[in-house]
Amino acid sequence: MSLRALRTLLAIAQHGSFVQAAQSVHLTQSAISLHIKSLEEEFNASLFDRSRRLPVLTDAGHVAVERAREIVTLYDSIAAEIGGDSELRGRLKIGVIHTALASILPQALVTLGVLHPHLRLTVASGMSAELATRLEAGELDVAITTEPVKPHPYGLVSTTLYEEGFWIIAPSALAGLDTRQLLEQQPFIRFDRRAWAGRTIERELRRLRLRVNTAMELDSQEAIIQMVTQGLGVAVVPLSRRNLEQLGHLKIQPFGSPQRIRRVVLLEREDRPRGRLAAALANVIQQQTSE
Repeated sequence: MSLRALRTLLAIAQHGSFVQAAQSVHLTQSAISLHIKSLEEEFNASLFDRSRRLPVLTDAGHVAVERAREIVTLYDSIAAEIGGDSELRGRLKIGVIHTALASILPQALVTLGVLHPHLRLTVASGMSAELATRLEAGELDVAITTEPVKPHPYGLVSTTLYEEGFWIIAPSALAGLDTRQLLEQQPFIRFDRRAWAGRTIERELRRLRLRVNTAMELDSQEAIIQMVTQGLGVAVVPLSRRNLEQLGHLKIQPFGSPQRIRRVVLLEREDRPRGRLAAALANVIQQQTSE
């Protein structure tokens, strides 16, 4: 039994096909088939029901996948465990929401790379609920998401990284307008309502009985800010203290009564297979956002 064959098994279980699994682990489809054949011979059991168009795990296959995930996780954590106290080693697969990806994460990765040059970091972006699901499935080691994450998979724990307030942003030419005039009389650029931030904004608009005239609905905070900067409308977005300092050219005022706040957290599985690496990432981000 090889570790690579176990990774192959996990890739097939994750992607649901031999073709996509082969692409994800950078092997040919024939090599993938050989890996599974060797595992089935070693375990003396069929891992997939091949009578269907797409491979479906058998009962034995489900057990094998669970044990394979435990073995691979344990193996991947060895480097982190045997590294010195001051220098961390190993691999950390990070999922991150778009707003953090475009703000705090780049500098955090640079700092982490300087402190621990033997760390191997990979990054994937997505929405909070999607990242939480991928974390639970073992595709990610940690995820930077908003709190709460809904639906929140069982067995995840969170560490608060920083807080952001929700703010109304508008072109400076509209400085004389109050909240209701800004949001009801100007074109409104929505934060995507599939995201938790977008749903929070929508709920508060309804609670305050504010009827907006939606001109756009975007999933990129950077794009929303650019649209407002160009005078194409007003918006509500979550902003960090650093963001606020960079947007002095816009009219900015708190959104909500009281102002709505969101927490950005680091999600991990309960068993914390990358505990030391995750703690190092969290520490760098907390220090960076508190400065």
